[in-house]
Amino acid sequence: ELLKKKIHKQYSYEDIISKNHRIQAIFNLLPDIAESDSTILIQGPSGSGKELFARAIHNLSNRKGRPYVVVNCGALPDTLLESELFGYVKGAFTDAKRDKPGRFALAERGTLFLDEVGDLSFAMQVKLLRVLQEKEYEPLGATHTVKANVRILAATHHDLLDMVGTGGFREDLYYRLNVVKIILPPLRDRREDIPLLIDHFLEQFNVRMGKSISGVSDDVLHCLMEYPFQGNVRELENTIEHACVLCRGRRIEIGHLPPEIRENVESAMEETAPGAESLPVLRSTEIQLIRKTLAKHEGNRLEAARELGLHKTTLWRKMKRYGISYP
Repeated sequence: ELLKKKIHKQYSYEDIISKNHRIQAIFNLLPDIAESDSTILIQGPSGSGKELFARAIHNLSNRKGRPYVVVNCGALPDTLLESELFGYVKGAFTDAKRDKPGRFALAERGTLFLDEVGDLSFAMQVKLLRVLQEKEYEPLGATHTVKANVRILAATHHDLLDMVGTGGFREDLYYRLNVVKIILPPLRDRREDIPLLIDHFLEQFNVRMGKSISGVSDDVLHCLMEYPFQGNVRELENTIEHACVLCRGRRIEIGHLPPEIRENVESAMEETAPGAESLPVLRSTEIQLIRKTLAKHEGNRLEAARELGLHKTTLWRKMKRYGISYP
């Protein structure tokens, strides 16, 4: 338990858990990024933890004692989003019976996190560009501008540069947002983090649900290491929560996992079951490729894994599953 806590501490940064080399490189840069007060663009697939990095940047910055305000740009239509961001004055429209400050006013001297900024309409992109250029904005119905002392952090699951190329995002706004870019990898590219994340989520759900689940079975770990996780870390978190709800013992077993994950594993097990007359062509090809690469590197698993584009633990699991040994 003590060792587990030590490992957890070694690979955690704020609320972010990772030992992946790409994430560790970002960890190393975060203090400098936070201190700079520059606009930051965080790019990564849905569920990859963009909001955690935004919060960490704010907490490490000189603005940490000031407000941290979040706006989901994809959740509101333009008319509502404009008043939400910039506020309005009394009489701006029929129901505007009093002045209402917007998120920029609420984040004054602090940080404003614009989540899913790639979903902004062109009209809203123009208004945001003005704030970034002029450091001022105009509340709805106002006849004067308001100065904004706010740091902007933006996040998106889109590739904004691709959107610029296809005309879906303003080039001038892209370069205003892209002063410093952080690119987060999907969970499938950082599978070595899965065991750490499992322990992290178990710890959280044990406290929340009043349980004392110590871990997952080897089968469950193997299953989660192989699962594609299209929803990334968020999907893994939901999976562990689902398993914790169903688990009455000390260890999570295959039966506690959501049906879609169990089905994925069961179909894979059927394909690779001992005594099966034939393996699917792709798996047969994979076995041959692993054997050939191991032979090339004289059994050096680390070098073979690098050439195959796998983590060394993933290669070891595949060798074990397929009964591959070297020589």
